[in-house]
Amino acid sequence: MQPSLKFSRRSFILASLALAACKSGTSVSELSGSTMGTSYSIAALDHSGALDMQVVKKAVEDSLSRVNVLMSNWDASSEVSRFNTAANTAPIAVSPELAKVVSAAQDVHIATEGQFDITLGPVIEAWGFGARGAHAQTPAPAALNDAMQSVGTASALSLNGNQLQKNNPNTQIYLSSIGKGFGVDLVADTLKGFGLKDFMVEIGGDLYVAGLNEGGEKWQIGIESPDALSRRAYEIASVSNMGMATSGDYRNYFEQDGLRYSHIIDAQTGRPITHQTASVTVLAENAMLADAWATGLLALGQERGLEVANKHDLAVMFIDRKDTDGKSGFVAATSKRFAQLQA
Repeated sequence: MQPSLKFSRRSFILASLALAACKSGTSVSELSGSTMGTSYSIAALDHSGALDMQVVKKAVEDSLSRVNVLMSNWDASSEVSRFNTAANTAPIAVSPELAKVVSAAQDVHIATEGQFDITLGPVIEAWGFGARGAHAQTPAPAALNDAMQSVGTASALSLNGNQLQKNNPNTQIYLSSIGKGFGVDLVADTLKGFGLKDFMVEIGGDLYVAGLNEGGEKWQIGIESPDALSRRAYEIASVSNMGMATSGDYRNYFEQDGLRYSHIIDAQTGRPITHQTASVTVLAENAMLADAWATGLLALGQERGLEVANKHDLAVMFIDRKDTDGKSGFVAATSKRFAQLQA
């Protein structure tokens, strides 16, 4: 299987999966495997005890294969790769799934003032964070300028039903910041098709949680402290029937001439972000939207991002770096909706 997404955002900690605490007659099944250049994990409560989990796993992996066939930038035969190589501006019929993802991306692009941008791939490559591998150096100004010419989801792409059109023939779509979330949702739908109502699906740090955990409570998900050297929880979120994603700048970066360059790119300047927001966690109606919003709001930063989150009634936690008395630390700010959900 070809990987479709490069970055694994292991920015959550499952705080409650005490299998011994199951209610009588309920079995907790765990499934895991590789997908999209990372891995997936599932915890599902089978209250009937009658499901064949190998059959479930086969259906899950068929769903994940479908995502790769449609959205892998690493597979030259995938639908998105074929669209990218079509260097013309004629409308192209695409699958309903790809149209759904592009439509969601366009909405979040507009809401985040252009910061969430699925056409930003050439700029990400120029900085060495893309599929070609990191080269750990700043791009030449001319190369960066060239890369910026074909980006901008609102101006570079048009979607009419299932007809997707480039307005610039050189535009390409990269789905690393929304495709994993879509994959999570597709797997969640697969599990629901087997009658499962209480489960957690995770792919590379993007999640969807349904119903309640084995203790009859909301799933307890730890939001990781944005420290590359730590795997401790900064905050525990109670989540049910929602998608969840965290985007952070603290693992994928390089340093040059004493400056730190993150893989999170400011779509307006084409350069890595410089503000103090280290991570953004979003709870949304599905994992696809949580995935996209987390990336876009991190690029905006806490000051403007919090305004956008409250305007759109989004549940968001921002964690910023803050130095106090010469000591490095973090401080969090949450949207009104996030605070309501955790009250």
